[in-house]
Amino acid sequence: MDRRTFLHTAAASAGASSVLRNASAKDPKPTEPSEMENGRPVLNTDPTAPNILIVMADDLGPWALGCTGNGEIRTPNVDSLAAEGIRFTNFFCASPVCSPARASFLTGRIPSQHGIHDWIKSGNISVDEGFTWSGKDRPVEYLRGMDGFTDVLARNGYACGLSGKWHLGDSARPQKGYSYWYAYALGGGSYVDYHAFENTPEMVHKTQYVTDYFTNNAIAFLEQHVRRDKRPFCLSLHYTAPHSPWTPENHPQGVLDMYANCPFESVPSEPPHPWGGWKATPEQRRTSLQGYFAAVTAMDTAVGRVLKKLDDLGIRKNTLVVFLSDNGMNMGHHGICGKGNGTFPLNMYDTSVKIPFIVSWPGRIPRNAAVDGLYCQADFRPTILEFLGFQNPGGEKCPGRSFAPVLRGKPDGGRTDVVVVDEYGPVRMIRDHEWKYVHRYPYGPHELYSLSEDPGEKNNRIDDPKCRNTVIGMRSRLEDWFLQYVDPSRDGARQAVYGKGQIDEVGPAGKGRTAFLAS
Repeated sequence: MDRRTFLHTAAASAGASSVLRNASAKDPKPTEPSEMENGRPVLNTDPTAPNILIVMADDLGPWALGCTGNGEIRTPNVDSLAAEGIRFTNFFCASPVCSPARASFLTGRIPSQHGIHDWIKSGNISVDEGFTWSGKDRPVEYLRGMDGFTDVLARNGYACGLSGKWHLGDSARPQKGYSYWYAYALGGGSYVDYHAFENTPEMVHKTQYVTDYFTNNAIAFLEQHVRRDKRPFCLSLHYTAPHSPWTPENHPQGVLDMYANCPFESVPSEPPHPWGGWKATPEQRRTSLQGYFAAVTAMDTAVGRVLKKLDDLGIRKNTLVVFLSDNGMNMGHHGICGKGNGTFPLNMYDTSVKIPFIVSWPGRIPRNAAVDGLYCQADFRPTILEFLGFQNPGGEKCPGRSFAPVLRGKPDGGRTDVVVVDEYGPVRMIRDHEWKYVHRYPYGPHELYSLSEDPGEKNNRIDDPKCRNTVIGMRSRLEDWFLQYVDPSRDGARQAVYGKGQIDEVGPAGKGRTAFLAS
C-alpha cells in the first residue's frame, strides 16, 4: 500500500500545506556535465551551482538531538539546521554498522553489491604489529572500480575535500574524487591519541581533540578554497563522535561538566538483552552516557564553528548542508550498548537502523519542515545528482531512488519498503510504516513487529498464527527485492559475519582468504 510522504511544520496539517505552497524559491540551475579536456574535467565556475557540506556523525541515534525532542542534550547548532531546513523522521542506514553504511551512502550500492559487510578491521593502513590498536595491517582498496557520488561531482567540476573518518580501506590514498585528503587513519579509537593523513601518504601522530582537529582542517579547506578556487565545492566532514570511548580523559572537562548532574531520563535503562546485552553498573552507565552526551555536544559546537565560517566567508546562502549519521545507536535501548553488532545474533531494531538526516539551504529548500516518508542512505546518490542536474551513471543497477522533489518543496510518493541490510552473517530486514520483518539466513531466529501497535519492538509476533500471511508476504517481498540487486560474488547471505570486523575482500577478489573475524 502506497503511503504519501508529507511535509509538516510544528503546526498541524495547515502548516504542512503552507510549507508546500511557500517553497517556491528557485531550484538550483541544472549544471551541464563539464566537457573533458585532455582527460581532465573543465573547471565548473557556474555561479548558480551550490556548494555542498556533508557532516556525518558516527553512532548518533536520532534520539540524541534536541530537535527530535530530547530535552536533556544540548545540540543548538544541529537544531538550527533542522529549524531552517528539512528533517527526515524515517531515514535509515543501509547497514547498522559503520563501514558498510558509509560505502552505501557514497556509492548508492547495498553491501551485497559493494562487498563491505562489516566494520573494516584490516585494510586501512600499512603498519607492523604493535603500531596501532588494530595490529599489523596492509592497505586494501575495498571500493576499487566503484564510483562514489563524489567521483561524479569531481568529473563535473566540483572540488571535493575530506576531513575526518574514511574507514573504507587504504586511508593513505585519496580516493573517490577527493583532492583535499585529511583522513583519519583507522575507524575509531582515542579522541586524543590517533593517526591521520594530511594530503600526503605519510601518517602523522596527533593529540589534539579529534573533533577539533577535523573541524580545523575543514575550516582550512573553506578558507583556501574561497581564496584560490572559483569552482563549487563538496566538503565531507566526517566526525568520529560520538563513537566510544566515552571515558573522561577522552573529552573536554568543560563539556563533561555540562552533564555532571544530568539524570539521563531521556535514555531508557532496560535489563540486558539476552543476546549479549549491556550489563553496566549504575556508575558505568552514568560514565558512558555522560561521555556520549559530551561527545555529541562537542561535535555540535564544532558544527557551529563551520557554519559560522560559511557565514563569515559569505557563502552560506549558496551552500547546501547535509547532516546525518552512519548508523543508529543504542545506549541502553533494548538493553544494548551498540548498534547492529551490539548483540549476536545481530539486531535490526529501529534504534540501530534509524539515523538523523537533515538538509538545509536557506531560501532554497523548505524551512522548519519534516518528512515522514521512508528513505535510506542508498537514496542519497541519485538524489544529490538529480538535484544538481547531473546524470547518475550505473544508477539503474542500484536500488536508490531520488527524493530530489522533496528538497524542492514538492510532495513525493515515498517508498513502500526500505530494506536495511546488515550483511553480518546474514541478517536482512524489510520494513514499511506498518510492519517490520527480520530474516536471519539460514536458520533464524526471525522477527516480526507491528510497528503501529508496538513501536518499541517488544512483542515478536513471528509465531502468531494471525500474522502468518504477513510473514509470508514480507518474506517474499524481501527475497524478490534482493534478487534484483545482489551481486552473487559479494552476497552477504554467503558470508560468516560476526560483527567483529572485516579483514579482507569477499568472494573471488579475496582469493580464498578469510574475510571476517569470529572473535
